Amino acid sequence: MARNAAAQTAFGPMVLAAIEQHEPPGRRLVDDDLAASFLPPGLRTLVAATRWSPVRSAIMAASDRSAPGMWAGILCRKRYADDNLIAALGDIDAVVILGAGLDTRGCRLASRSAIPVFEVDQPLNTERKRAVLNRVFGTPPPSVHLVAVDFEHDDLMAALAAAGYRRDARTFFIWEGVTQYLTAEAVDATLAQLRSAPAGSRLDFTYVQRDFIDGVDIAAAPSLYRRFRERSEVWKYGLRPDEIDRFLDGYGWRLLDQLGPDQARDRYVRPTGRALPTSSLEWSAQARKI
Repeated sequence: MARNAAAQTAFGPMVLAAIEQHEPPGRRLVDDDLAASFLPPGLRTLVAATRWSPVRSAIMAASDRSAPGMWAGILCRKRYADDNLIAALGDIDAVVILGAGLDTRGCRLASRSAIPVFEVDQPLNTERKRAVLNRVFGTPPPSVHLVAVDFEHDDLMAALAAAGYRRDARTFFIWEGVTQYLTAEAVDATLAQLRSAPAGSRLDFTYVQRDFIDGVDIAAAPSLYRRFRERSEVWKYGLRPDEIDRFLDGYGWRLLDQLGPDQARDRYVRPTGRALPTSSLEWSAQARKI
């Protein structure tokens, strides 16, 4: 299977989620009993080794040395999207996960609801996900639909409709860990297409701070700047927290909430009793279609 830089980033967040399952339930930042099974054999072996707490602690410490606060940050963004989705289930008709990668959310939801879930990603990741679902489940959950889309070039809503998505469905859109990999034109095109979502739809998305992308302030994670901006330029796009309200309003969405480092620490980390740093690099936001 061909490789590309953005597609390969699908593994990292799922490794973190899988390792986190070896923490006692009250100490976990996120619950995901499928995470390890969705990984390839070598990464499943790595995750299995972290059942031993010294190995787990060493990996977490290495992660935070490389990118301080990103361990908690990635897991808190997942928990935030999970919590927001579950809270909205009674008011929506469909779920669309934009840039789904190896995320397990649609399959976990299928165990409690028949609501249709459309997992959108570039063709490489879609084929990889199809193979994973066949391996793990034999027959993938009937409520989960895989949709191949190139956000830079394809018509998102047309691709969704071809997969059975109803345009009048009140939809919970999840766009987690994706916008930084897109051009400004692709972000604009995607949000322009989401204008057609019915009132009451939700959007949960993440973004990297624009000052980091622009190289103005890279203090949050210099090693990530070197990896994703200087060496490969795979990260292309960023926003600022104080502009999100106005930004969303321009596409017909009203900001409901944001999750930054302080909110992640207070809402999710402190209740676990763990002394984990949180990063200011990546933020989450939730909005409602008006």
